[in-house]
Amino acid sequence: MALNDAGFRNIIEIDSELLKIQDVDLLLERILLEARKLLAAEAGTIYVRDGNHLHFRYTQNDLQERKLPPGTKLPYASFTIPIDEHSIAGYVARTAEILNLANVYELPTGLPFSYNRSYDDVTGYRTESMLTVPLKTAVGGLLGVIQLINAKDKAGRTVPFASEDEPIVAHFAANATTHLQNAYFLRSMILRMNAVAQLKDSHETGAHVTRVSGYASEIYERYARKKGLDIREIERTKDTLKLAAMLHDVGKVGINDLILKKPARFSDEEREIMQGHTFCGARLFTEDTEYDSMAADIALTHHENWDGTGYPGKVDYRNAYFEIRNIEVEGVIRTGEVWHAPALEVGSDGKPRCLKGEEIPLAGRIVAVADVFDALCSRRVYKEKWDSSDVYTEIRKMSGTKFDPEVVEAFFDILPTIEAIQKRFPDQSGHDEGKK
Repeated sequence: MALNDAGFRNIIEIDSELLKIQDVDLLLERILLEARKLLAAEAGTIYVRDGNHLHFRYTQNDLQERKLPPGTKLPYASFTIPIDEHSIAGYVARTAEILNLANVYELPTGLPFSYNRSYDDVTGYRTESMLTVPLKTAVGGLLGVIQLINAKDKAGRTVPFASEDEPIVAHFAANATTHLQNAYFLRSMILRMNAVAQLKDSHETGAHVTRVSGYASEIYERYARKKGLDIREIERTKDTLKLAAMLHDVGKVGINDLILKKPARFSDEEREIMQGHTFCGARLFTEDTEYDSMAADIALTHHENWDGTGYPGKVDYRNAYFEIRNIEVEGVIRTGEVWHAPALEVGSDGKPRCLKGEEIPLAGRIVAVADVFDALCSRRVYKEKWDSSDVYTEIRKMSGTKFDPEVVEAFFDILPTIEAIQKRFPDQSGHDEGKK
């Protein structure tokens, strides 16, 4: 159905909304949603380019989602297709031109591509009309492909996508691509910050921080929806949390290499020194923006425990300082720097009073679950990775002691999504996760 002047105004409004989203994955998901709404498409998929392949990133299907429990999403999928002429998406990626098909089951003979019916066969869904759009940069590069499926008329019947809508969706795609380029740049800067930490601790992989941030944002959305929070607040906070969680361990850059690179478990003294990575990380952020404030909260509090037994407690991280002292590691005494943060409140043991319960910022409570889950699922220098059933048992066991019970509940509510993120971002061969 062709767009009118109201449709053009809608594009302008959509553009301003997309501009507010900073995280790449959330932006991809929102781009697909808005493209579908723009052309009344019942379903759609979005792919991102990686070299000579397209990676399937998100799928949305109104008909299939209505069959799910409220607040539940379709499971993430993870597969790739080559950029060539054999598939519809691959063909559009290769030609960089819009392809409008009235019925994918009745393609003209002689076309180089065909429609893969496997999804329809498995789900019972019937794909008919399909509009496939390249996400092209201003200089001719390709970021990905959007596929819109089954246009609907006002009576809810499936109809072909109108040819006069093609310039409109092309304009939308051009704007979306610009926003994606900005989001990719921001993510690359964050990953570079983590890469600096990785130079100190080679086990702190990019895949780990990407997984943790992905888990955290999805856990938050489920938690917030169950609390009945406003959808706009949920979307804004989820976007901020996704990026801020990626820097939860950036403070490791301030930890002495003698401790950080020890290939075994820590002694009590070494563990206390290592715990300084929390306030070292927090002091990197200014708190001038919502993002900085949340990043500081996460870095500082993601090791605080629900029952008040975590660390670093109530400390003045802004006035953290380091001293030079002798450090004994595995029987060898060497000189190195050790970070300290003055206590704001002191407990009965003379140490900073730990945060407890809802004193811990929500973002810190969520990242705590995401971080520990990923650590247990990963091989480390002092342990093999755990079996998934054992991990889930341990997470449940720590509900109410180490973890906020409502956050744990949200975690298990979205377990298929958690497992899909885990599969999508595996560790590179030879890279194991580091010590906490």
